[in-house]
Amino acid sequence: MVFDSAGTLLRTYRVVKDVIHGKIHLDVETTTITASSPERALLVLHVSSREIIEQPSDVLLSTYLTGRRIGFGVACARSVFTPDQVSDILYRDTRATLGDLQECIREVWRHCKREALLVMDSGVILHLGAKAIEFTVTSGGRPFAGALETITALHRRGIATYIASGDRVAKLEKIADHLGIPLDRVHGVATPSIKAQIVSDLKEEYDAVAMVGDGINDLAALKRADVAILSLQQPGEKPAALYAEADHVVERVADVVPILERIARR
Repeated sequence: MVFDSAGTLLRTYRVVKDVIHGKIHLDVETTTITASSPERALLVLHVSSREIIEQPSDVLLSTYLTGRRIGFGVACARSVFTPDQVSDILYRDTRATLGDLQECIREVWRHCKREALLVMDSGVILHLGAKAIEFTVTSGGRPFAGALETITALHRRGIATYIASGDRVAKLEKIADHLGIPLDRVHGVATPSIKAQIVSDLKEEYDAVAMVGDGINDLAALKRADVAILSLQQPGEKPAALYAEADHVVERVADVVPILERIARR
């Protein structure tokens, strides 16, 4: 069983700032924004939100990233871009400041600070055509109610569980520790094509592989899986293509357990 993380195992709150127009957008789907243009790429920055929030707000984000030699991962993109194309834009942008990203971080923290377990990621959405950082992004997530019990029930039935997600590895490992998923089964900063390849590789090892996802960046992996499960537990409208590909649609993560039990009895 392969799970996406945000929206599938985690209730995720995402905040995006439109750097060009100076507008904040609350609780949005960043993969949908990214996938709406073939010239956009969603990047996860390999830096903690706490480090970002402690810096001067007027410093260019590109200056901070290059000065600290901070890397990135491509979490989602409709088109194929080379690392040089992406890094050239990220590290030379002249518009986005640390303050733009700090606004996103503060809003996520304001909304999620009461959570007992909270994991956060920050990143940007590039526009390759405009050669600029178009949006700054922060997400905060907590495990859905029933997520821990679901993973425990799957393990008791001898079902191996994996995470394949576009999120930062450090964030995913914190969640995996909480849920009891072995860290060597955690795959972070996974693009849609990498998620699909993970499913294909696991099909060589197991009799059957099920994929649980909730966003358009999970579509390729759902297509590769023997059992495709669409989760609706994260609020928000889902693209029609996900419904068309899904073998099962669930309202809660716990609903995957009886599905797999029925499949196992066949």
